[in-house]
Amino acid sequence: MSQPLDLAVIAAPNGKPTLKDAWQAQLERWYAHPGLYRWSLGNPITRWLTRRRTRKLFDLMAGFVHSQVLLACVRLDLFRTLQQAPADLAELSHRTSLAPSALQRLLLSSVALGLLEQRGHGRFGLGPLGVPLAQHEGIAQMIEHNHLLYQDMQDPIEFLGNAWRGGMADYWPYAHAKPASAPQAGELNKFTRYSELMAASQGFVVQEILSSYYFGEHRCVLDVGAGRGRFVSELAAHAPHLKFKMFDLPPVLDLARENLRSKGLSDRVSLHPGSFLDDPLPAGADLITLVRVAHDHPDAVVRQILQKAYDALPQGGTLLLAEPMAQSEHESGSNDTSVDAYFHFYLLAMGDGRLRTPQELMTMMAQVGFIHVERVPNAMPIHAQILLGRKSKCLPC
Repeated sequence: MSQPLDLAVIAAPNGKPTLKDAWQAQLERWYAHPGLYRWSLGNPITRWLTRRRTRKLFDLMAGFVHSQVLLACVRLDLFRTLQQAPADLAELSHRTSLAPSALQRLLLSSVALGLLEQRGHGRFGLGPLGVPLAQHEGIAQMIEHNHLLYQDMQDPIEFLGNAWRGGMADYWPYAHAKPASAPQAGELNKFTRYSELMAASQGFVVQEILSSYYFGEHRCVLDVGAGRGRFVSELAAHAPHLKFKMFDLPPVLDLARENLRSKGLSDRVSLHPGSFLDDPLPAGADLITLVRVAHDHPDAVVRQILQKAYDALPQGGTLLLAEPMAQSEHESGSNDTSVDAYFHFYLLAMGDGRLRTPQELMTMMAQVGFIHVERVPNAMPIHAQILLGRKSKCLPC
């Protein structure tokens, strides 16, 4: 690692074992007893639990194979092909140039995973998990992008010792060094491909925000880390009364300019190139949005961004922060913790950010001065969770 990484905030031990500790230790002894497995399978009351745990353990082992089945289907364009019409093995073998004996194994594996379904007359069609993959290009792009992560993690111990040397970190133009004011051609390509990926994959996050928060009370929105303007473009259609400011690095906003012009938004959006590491945020907006920005950066940078957002807002202004967040120890299953496992490693591979709990981010927001910091309930927290903070309407004494 080129620099120390931040640590998550975890409750410090008080030196005394709790009742929960004692119960967990007893469970561990029971699980380790050689006769428990045989007894639990023979008992109809406990058999389902043992089978479920065994299946979960097998799924952990088989997870890489599952991901490669998914990647193969994406690269062969099977989802969009079968969306047009179901096809049999011979037809798909001709389209993919794969031998029927090998392709059949991929197709049957995809059926087992719910990606495809077997139809009449030996044909294959889309399964329930294959339909969204045919409809949303951003999902396929993220699956292809994740191949870099899998390559980086071929040796997980080596990866943990030097995560920033892999293809994922190289993909992200902000990971290691502050970009120059006039990037070279190779650097421009990095900004372009990363911005395109973020725009394509942002759709679900944007919909969570638009369906969960009321924008009617605002007049001007500053989107920080705005990328090519996917969020601003969709919010502009959702709330026609709003004006917008977009803040990002100069080469990123150069990409956004044409996108906004093509959507007829040039008159409603002003572009403000800069770096939130070095430059203040532009004033004049009563709502500042941070969409999938904080988790890409270390704690010190996040606090700096939050402080600059607070300083740029008028009295009574609002900050909206939306991104995937970790589930805290005391939450009751509102978010699947297996999602946390993915994001912990994804963000490690990308650079120096990390997955934070809503409580950690809300504490940071309060520390820079925001009041009435709260969570906004939303339907699919797997895509993002949403936090709000307001700047007091009262002038400081």
